[in-house]
Order: sequence, then C-alpha cells, then structure tokens
Amino acid sequence: MRTHSSTAGEGFELNSPDAKVMVKVDAAHTDGAYELFEVDAPRGPTVPPHVTPWAKAYYVLHGRMAVLVDGEVHDLTPGSSIAIPPDAAHTFTVHSPSVRFLAISLTDAMGRFFRDVDRSVPAGTPLHDAAPLLREVVERHGITMGEWSS
Repeated sequence: MRTHSSTAGEGFELNSPDAKVMVKVDAAHTDGAYELFEVDAPRGPTVPPHVTPWAKAYYVLHGRMAVLVDGEVHDLTPGSSIAIPPDAAHTFTVHSPSVRFLAISLTDAMGRFFRDVDRSVPAGTPLHDAAPLLREVVERHGITMGEWSS
C-alpha cells in the first residue's frame, strides 16, 4: 500500500451509459484492498436490479437518489450513506437533476468492471441502446442482471 492524494476534479475518468465515474483511489494504491470512485449520475433510465460479487458503499455528496437493495428502498440525500453487501440485488434511481456520490468498493473488481464498460460501450450511448453490450460485460465480471424494461 502506498500514499495517494488527489485534488478536486483529479482522477481517471471512466464513462458508463448511466454515469461518469472518476477513479479517485485506484486498487494499485491499496494493493487491491479497496477502491474509491466519485460518481456523477444524471436523472434518467437506470440499469435493472443486479447482483455483484463485491461489497460496496455509497456516500452522497450532492443530489438525491433512491437505492433499491433486496427489495427495500433507501432514500439518500447529501451526507447519507448505504452499505451494500456482496450478492445483494440492487440499483439506484436519481431523483434530483443529478446526483454525485462516492462509491467505495472492496477489492479491485468494481474498477475492473468500470474499465471494461468504458472500453466496451462507446461514450454517449443511451442506456437502452447499450443494454446488449452491457450484457456481455456483466457476464465477464460475474454480475447477474435483471431484465431490462422496454
């Protein structure tokens, strides 16, 4: 593990169809123990509930979002947080014009997934159009995805 510092707006940006993801602390800085991301998501379509094999936590910086975890809805506003265990079905919906939150993930799995999404789905692809490409990506990372609504 080594010391790492980043300033506001500094980090490696990854594109996802439903958010911009800024890598603030990469797994390389933590020997793969954890990663820290700053996520900026606009209001709009969301991915269906999905199950990831890694644990994560969200901490809201700006905006309002609802996080669905195993059928229970949690309303998060600035200063709110939620821990999502591995293998829990979850998704989020943005209720303000946008939401910015920190995502902390154990291991390097979430970062590998976001990098794969960034490489596999062209930036600016609408979420519904990205669904076929995302299906391939989630399979590569052991993620179980619910059905997409039409």
